[in-house]
Parts: sequence; structure tokens; C-alpha cells
Amino acid sequence: MAVVGAGVVGSATALALARRGLAVALLEALPEPGLEASGTNSGILHTGFDSPPGKLETKLILRSAALRPPLMAQLGVPVARCGGLVRPRDEQQLEVVSALAQNARANGVEASLRDDGSLEVPGESVTDPVAYTLALAAAAQRHGARLRTAFRVAALGQENGGLKVVAAGGERLRCRMVVNCAGLRADEVARLAGEESFEIYPRKGEFLVMRPPDGERLEQILLPVPTKRTKGVLVFPTVGGETIAGPTAVDQEDKDDWSVRPQAREEILPGATALWKPLERAELVAAYAGLRPAGRGVNYLIARSTGSPSLINVAAIRSTGLTASLGVAEHVCSLVERAGVQLGAEQPLIPGPAPRAAGPWWRRTAELHAA
Repeated sequence: MAVVGAGVVGSATALALARRGLAVALLEALPEPGLEASGTNSGILHTGFDSPPGKLETKLILRSAALRPPLMAQLGVPVARCGGLVRPRDEQQLEVVSALAQNARANGVEASLRDDGSLEVPGESVTDPVAYTLALAAAAQRHGARLRTAFRVAALGQENGGLKVVAAGGERLRCRMVVNCAGLRADEVARLAGEESFEIYPRKGEFLVMRPPDGERLEQILLPVPTKRTKGVLVFPTVGGETIAGPTAVDQEDKDDWSVRPQAREEILPGATALWKPLERAELVAAYAGLRPAGRGVNYLIARSTGSPSLINVAAIRSTGLTASLGVAEHVCSLVERAGVQLGAEQPLIPGPAPRAAGPWWRRTAELHAA
């Protein structure tokens, strides 16, 4: 079994399959896991209070919320359970927030309306997304998975009832099935197997990392009232005590453009300071951009390929991928079983030290993709 892409979804999937007794190769095109979308997001672990009830994305977010706490504790990944707050500004927004409260109840998520109409969601939390991804990949290896970095898949071909995977460098791998968790490149990997039913484009989200003035510390995730197009600019704490504001939402075509646009600051700060006034006096420490793998007309495409029965596509996993990764991995295991691959009972997690990237995750992110 091969999993293409060692982002948070691919690493979680490799761990889930390895814990069920499969021999797994985790194939990453870059030098280490979590260098693209998985390491350039907000680090927020959402509860699903605002997700549409009944959708696959929502189901996997809610399932992940049940699976995540014990696993995070065992992996030693930092989590700040700070809660979230949505505060309306006018009568129209009061109606939207009231609808969000009803939505949270429909999803079984704890949320309560304050007297001023604000919605408090105590289950919202933040983590270090790089540490989480690296910890999942390391745990997968402890369960026997082989991590192959600098392995950019260049060809897929049917062979003996399975797939032959060929890297750009010429390495070859034969496996019964391939799980495509290639993020921004998921459509490109699918096309190698004759699947052309979906297309991935990058949606850029830019963030500003701020150091609050002395004596001021943000204790909650502050969320604006969402619109039909976007959830808007958030303000949230990091596990290290900084404050981050963002993201923007800029659709683009270039999957390699990780630059922060000059106008990003003026697009972010007005909405951010409206949510938390101390940002007017905060020091700008860094800025970074994440590229979310958005699908054209499709979201959370998790299914066996129409081009090859030996390929499972996990594509268009957008901004909630960090949150939903464990549920996605469990769902993929069920698809693998339906494809006729026998899985064993889930093994207890093998303990081990959690790898740590040097310095804060957001600094690694900002420096890695600096223009």
C-alpha cells in the first residue's frame, strides 16, 4: 500500500493503515513532511459548529473531534483549548449568529449564545500544525510504514492487479493500492492513472503574526460573522503566545506562488483590529501564506478513482484538512476494506518521542516560502 503525500492527511492515513497491519510506503515529493498546505495553515482545530449538517466534510470533522484528544495526548502534540467567540455587530449579524447556534446544535457541538448575542464555542482549539504532521508521520513509521522523501510520483501504471509507482528519479514501487493524498498536486497524480474528473487550484490564505503589547494576551479565537463566500479574517492565539490574524482568500492558478502580497496587510488589519483592539499597538513579527487545495466544483472528494480501481483519491481537502485528518484516515480505511483488502484490528499506538521542528512553526513557514 502506498500513500502519496506526507501532509497531515497523508500522514494520518499512513498511520491508520499501518496500525491495521498493512505494509505502507508514505511517499513525499519534498524533503520532509508538512512543508506545504499542512504547515502553512492557521493551526486551528475546528469543532464543526458552523459546518453544514450531513455533509461528508462535517461528518469527518465531527468524527475527528472524537478521535483526536487521546491521540494528541499520546503523540505529545501541544494543544491550547482556548475556545472561540463569534460576536455580531448589528441586527442582521445577530440573525446569522443565531442560525450558527442552531447549526451547532444540529451537529451536536457545544455552543451557547450570550446575552449580547455572541456565540461562545468552548471546544475550538489551536495546535502546532507542523508538530502534528511530523508526529503523525513518525508514529506511522513506528508502526512499520516507510517514509520516502524526495519521491515525486511521475507515473502510475496497472501491473498484476495493482499499481506500479514510478518516481521522477526513476525509483519504482509496486503496490496493491495507492491512496492519493497529494494536496495541491492530487489532480496531477490522478491524471497519471487516467482520472480527469476533477481539478485542484490553490486558494491563497495570507496571515500576519503579531506580538501583542506588554500585558495583553489573546485568550480566545475570535471569529467574524461569516459570509456566503468566506469565514473572513480571524484573530487567534498560537500555542507559543503570539497572535495571528488572517486569512485572506485569493484564488490563483500558480501552485508554487507562496508569496505574501503587498496589499495583504491592509486587507487583514482593519477586520482584525475590529475584533481585537490591542492589535492596533501590536508588533508585526512575520507574514506567511498558505495555499489551500480547493477543487473546482468539488469538495472533500474521497473515493476510488474512475480511472483505476487500485487508486483512491483524497482530494479537495481544503482549510479543514488539519481538523478532519483523523476522520479522513478512518474513512479511507473503510474504502480500502471495501476494495477487498483485509485489515486487521487497530493496534495500540506505539509510543515514541514527538519530533520537533526548530523554532516556532509559523517562523519556519514564513522563512520557507519567503518571496
